[in-house]
Amino acid sequence: QLQASGGGLVQAGGSLRLSCEVSGRTGSSSVIGWFRQAPGKEREFVAAIRWDTSVTVYADAVKGRFTISRDKAKNAVYLQMNSLKPEDTAVYYCAASVSRVIQSALKFARAYPYWGQGTQVTVSS
Repeated sequence: QLQASGGGLVQAGGSLRLSCEVSGRTGSSSVIGWFRQAPGKEREFVAAIRWDTSVTVYADAVKGRFTISRDKAKNAVYLQMNSLKPEDTAVYYCAASVSRVIQSALKFARAYPYWGQGTQVTVSS
């Protein structure tokens, strides 16, 4: 089970921190990813982190502004979002895979069988 939280309304240039609590079957996840979906657009990759090594990967659109991290003790993954832009407005989802995912597949939604319910992020200009 994945529970995403932390979304909200923020002005451009502001920051938000999203949290994804991992439990149940997904507590043995090998990788956790964040995706987002804006109205009328396809779901897109944001960032991912390998649970055991903390190796991360980011979409070019958020590189340098967003940071993904994980806390093993709390079974949680975080997405720190800084310098937010109106184009970051979307519903953000965390997703998990309990199977190993090769590096080249981390950016694809189909690599993640488990999904949380999403949290809305709105950035005003």
